[in-house]
Amino acid sequence: MKTIGLIGGMSWESTQTYYRLINEGVRDHLGGLHSAKSVLYSVDFAEMEALQHRGDWDATADILSSAARSVVSAGADFLVLCTNTMHKVAPAIGDAVDVPLLHIADATANVLHQDEVTCVGLLGTAFTMEQAFYRERLEERGIRVLVPDEAQRALVHRVIYEELCLGTVNPESKSAYLDVVQSLSDAGAQGVILGCTEIGLLIQGADTDVPLYDTTAIHADQAVRFALDDEP
Repeated sequence: MKTIGLIGGMSWESTQTYYRLINEGVRDHLGGLHSAKSVLYSVDFAEMEALQHRGDWDATADILSSAARSVVSAGADFLVLCTNTMHKVAPAIGDAVDVPLLHIADATANVLHQDEVTCVGLLGTAFTMEQAFYRERLEERGIRVLVPDEAQRALVHRVIYEELCLGTVNPESKSAYLDVVQSLSDAGAQGVILGCTEIGLLIQGADTDVPLYDTTAIHADQAVRFALDDEP
């Protein structure tokens, strides 16, 4: 079994979900008392959030590259960056170490291809929905990406930072998110990506008839499979 290097804390609310899902996945594959071999580096999210909103992505890349080197030094055989937004600096992190980094958008695209989804809605932080780094990664795989309108994007972003990252699950926000999901479906999306690792704390597949793709669960499953086998 390979040792998984987790770079988390963005936020810790979703990082703990990664840890649980990865360990459950190893147990399900191997049985008995098996659990994952892992090393976790958890950053201070307040520092990261401030840099995000200042647009200082080079500084975030430096912090996360240092975290990556730390977990590799501690024995990690590959890296899992437990956040969607910070995959904006995934190339810099990957360049900082000599082990693979499992990209969350690639893992999601693989599942979309399996389900024959060619048009998908994307929810996430404003950075993920509005900037090119995530959307283009999917489009390169032949998947058309739809995002909510401006007012909906502002709502989705606000709920992530002001509620979900603080562990708050608001029924009104859940209803509003489900309205956004439905609007994306009405616009032609065959499913909707929960492209922020906290969104799965608010809405799940049972809440809507629209297929939801929870990137936390997808990414964690890929990490388990890679840890137990050589294929990503």
